[in-house]
Amino acid sequence: MQLNKRGDYLHPSVKENNNEVHQRRWLIFTVLNIFTFMSTLDASIVNIALPTISKQLGLAFASSQWVVISYLLTICTVILFFGKLGDMFGKIRVFKWGSVLFIIGSFLCGLSNSLSFLVISRIIQAIGASMTMANSQGIVTEIFPAKERGKALGLIGTFVSLGSITGPSLGGIIISSLGWEYIFWINIPIGIIAISLAWKILPKDVTLTKTKIDVAGSLLFSFAIILLIGGLLLGQQFGYANWMIISSILIGIIIFISFIIVEYRRDSPMLELSIFKNPLFSISIFCAFIVFIANFCFNILSPFYTQDILGLSALHSGYILMLFPITMAVVAPLSGALSDKISGQAITFAGLLVMIVAQIGLTFLHEGSTLTSLALWIIMLGASTGLFQSPNNSLIMSTVERKQLGIAGSINSLVRNLGMVVGISLATSILFSVMSMKAGYRVTALIPGRPDIFLSGMHVVFLVSSSLCFVGLLLTGWRYATSRKIEAKKVRNAS
Repeated sequence: MQLNKRGDYLHPSVKENNNEVHQRRWLIFTVLNIFTFMSTLDASIVNIALPTISKQLGLAFASSQWVVISYLLTICTVILFFGKLGDMFGKIRVFKWGSVLFIIGSFLCGLSNSLSFLVISRIIQAIGASMTMANSQGIVTEIFPAKERGKALGLIGTFVSLGSITGPSLGGIIISSLGWEYIFWINIPIGIIAISLAWKILPKDVTLTKTKIDVAGSLLFSFAIILLIGGLLLGQQFGYANWMIISSILIGIIIFISFIIVEYRRDSPMLELSIFKNPLFSISIFCAFIVFIANFCFNILSPFYTQDILGLSALHSGYILMLFPITMAVVAPLSGALSDKISGQAITFAGLLVMIVAQIGLTFLHEGSTLTSLALWIIMLGASTGLFQSPNNSLIMSTVERKQLGIAGSINSLVRNLGMVVGISLATSILFSVMSMKAGYRVTALIPGRPDIFLSGMHVVFLVSSSLCFVGLLLTGWRYATSRKIEAKKVRNAS
């Protein structure tokens, strides 16, 4: 193998076959995104199946939440580790084996006849998903030229958000026609085809970084995430006044601070904190986090609103909610292609602006709202996410060095999954807090015959999520204005 200027190892065979890889880059891209879609889909599709799973396996609703929690918690815990592993041993190698593990986990999930077996299967599935999530963006950044990178990364954002948002709608259709097992088994035939293609067409790894595994950092990060995210997820069920949940969150914060101190002092850390010194990267990552929180506030509440307030069936609710991913699928590729030609920062600003309007519009929904008005706000939300996601992904991945692509991609994926978790926790916590105040007693479920109480809570949730988007808008505007001043100064100096 050959050493480049940065001290990374390059496969000579890859260098020789650069033209061949370039010619089939879109086929490689398609294989990568099949798993991107399935792994993000499985983070959200289970929510709508929980009542059916609870009934068939004889579980209490609180217990069935572990089917969702185990998946998200595992991904958040190990995704940075697999991003680092991809930089060290090859992003494509880690991706390949992750895809195999994901399919095995999906198969086992559908066979489950008890909660413990299903949770273990979900953990296996999540480990495989995190191996693919952590490395797919880095692979795409390596194989695509700069002039097409925005479009390619934008399309990854499309598949990610499509998987995240399509879950409730597609899940409702599958469950009503086939049964809950098939929300997992649907991955198997598609995954086998994708794996077969992956082994044939994916090239050898381009860049390998000579470094060591950061055992201390990996363990500290894992414990911090388990305690913090576990506390947040359990807090929405049992209340945040519970001393065990408070202790879990506080200890998690202390361990996370210890993790930052350890990483700052290590020569080869799992998380290179220097990556956050780049304001373009940091602001883009933070804005992505905000957008996923806002989207999952909508994602968790929209099935309740459409089915329990508007009285739609699960199937018809699925159809109306499909407007979000369909709109996004149309807008995101256009946004990504446009970001290769004009400023991606301007497009992300426009996306956040439209998102704020859509989120505020959702606060006007009520018991007698028409499907037309609901569809309008859902379409605007999908369009705004498509506008934002593509150029933002391109900004994130184009601001780091080649040897940091794996860890940058895994940070982006970690932020996405943390956004899902925080969005679910924030939405349900605010919803039930407002409902409890209105009802005069602790509420953890919808109150029959009182849609007004649910709507009060839902409106507050969307006001909060729109406020978060406004913070992202201000940061994006400041970033855009600053970069324009720097460019103008460079032009003046050059002349």
